[in-house]
Amino acid sequence: MARTWLSIRVDLVSGHGGDLWPRPGRILAAARSHTFAQFAESIDDAFARWDHAHLHLFTLADGTPVTPLDWWDGEHPDDALDGRTTKLSRLQPGEQFAYVFDLGDCWAHLCTVAEARIDPQEELGIIPDRPLPTWGWGQIPDQYARAWDSDDGESPAPRRPRPALGDLPPILPEWGTRQS
Repeated sequence: MARTWLSIRVDLVSGHGGDLWPRPGRILAAARSHTFAQFAESIDDAFARWDHAHLHLFTLADGTPVTPLDWWDGEHPDDALDGRTTKLSRLQPGEQFAYVFDLGDCWAHLCTVAEARIDPQEELGIIPDRPLPTWGWGQIPDQYARAWDSDDGESPAPRRPRPALGDLPPILPEWGTRQS
């Protein structure tokens, strides 16, 4: 396959009330025929988001908003393009644009299209039907800022077991160890 796909760097800039530094990021391979809605879902998956039932919005460099129009109940931004039909082919090499997931918690990302196109077979070993990450770095914050499964934002963190892995079943050699 020819080098026809886009390589798009996505840096997580801020969210849940704070800026992130160093910024975690992912590089995604995407066909020009993929939609912005498909790209949004792939970004959310790459950043470990499981609750996709939130509004999201791309803002292109010229200020054009791109979002799934039917999610807004007729209240979408003026001049917004429908993310379900708008293709990534409108992006140019070197172009930068923003993506915000969950307009309440405002997980803001800077997206940068690489200058050179890529071959998905070379980068991923497959030709996927949706955008996929090819590389990544950094610690991904929890979508709701939870640190443990029952974190309600007010309760103290659970105590760490002693020894450190003593609460686990003895499936692996270091698990389930008990202090003598």
